[in-house]
Amino acid sequence: MSRDGVRTQTLVVTLAVTTVLGYVAGTVITRDGTLLQRPPWGAAVLLVVMGGLVLWLARPVRRHLRSGNRTSLDALRAARTVVLAQAAALTGAAAAGWYLGQVVVLLSDLSLVANRERLWSFGIALVASLVLAVCGLVAQAWCRIDPGDDEDREPAARDEPRHR
Repeated sequence: MSRDGVRTQTLVVTLAVTTVLGYVAGTVITRDGTLLQRPPWGAAVLLVVMGGLVLWLARPVRRHLRSGNRTSLDALRAARTVVLAQAAALTGAAAAGWYLGQVVVLLSDLSLVANRERLWSFGIALVASLVLAVCGLVAQAWCRIDPGDDEDREPAARDEPRHR
């Protein structure tokens, strides 16, 4: 991760790798005629709720940064919020890749009615995973301090030596 946070290209690579893994796993499972297990509806709901929670936790940091008041928010809380946002983005990308790989397996054999029925469940889980990834990226952006803002803040404190 860079100073700017999780980059979109990192998420794309994560999505690509887990898509391949999901495809290979789905192919191995269905090779002998076994059907892929539908993802539970609760999983999709949980992914969306997690995305909403990440945004909800990032809102106070965003409000704090927009207000210009740099002293009223605990720095550790803000740092934890950024890490949570980055984890959400990576988790969403990984889950999206996993479900996308399995969607590709289902699409390769739509002659089975069971695969057509399962496609909706996997598609909804895929969309919910993408929602989590986007929420993570948005929350990360809300918590970003521009380099100019950091320099404007407390110039005397930067010049003083730190003592332990």
